[in-house]
Amino acid sequence: MFDVGFSELVVIAVVALVVIGPERLPSVARTVGAMLGRAQRYFNNIKSEVNRELQLEELKRIQQETYERVMAMEAEVHGGLAQVENKIHEAVAPVAETEVTPVIASVASTEPTPTLPETDPGQGNLFSSPPEHPVRPSPQRESQS
Repeated sequence: MFDVGFSELVVIAVVALVVIGPERLPSVARTVGAMLGRAQRYFNNIKSEVNRELQLEELKRIQQETYERVMAMEAEVHGGLAQVENKIHEAVAPVAETEVTPVIASVASTEPTPTLPETDPGQGNLFSSPPEHPVRPSPQRESQS
């Protein structure tokens, strides 16, 4: 910012001592220091605010780019989906125009109907009732002392 060396600071201090006087110099130095601190905080706040605004603009730009990419991808997916639907409709249309019902009826009449084999109820059919077994009490062990 300013190029002030040690010799310039000494000259400023001597002039301030002569002009202000030794009695008021400490209070003036405190006041000047406080003002410089406030000015420095003020400039730092402005600098951080500008940086936040720049970051916000960058984030908005990235958000807009991402939104545009998503919209382009969505349009591409919808276009591909429409093509697939059209191909499916083209493939299904000739089959739908022919009569399928008589073919199914003729196949069904020529095949024998499957039947379940006859099983004896005692042979473990899953749907039969369980055999009657008396419930025997389990022998209780006597506790040994």
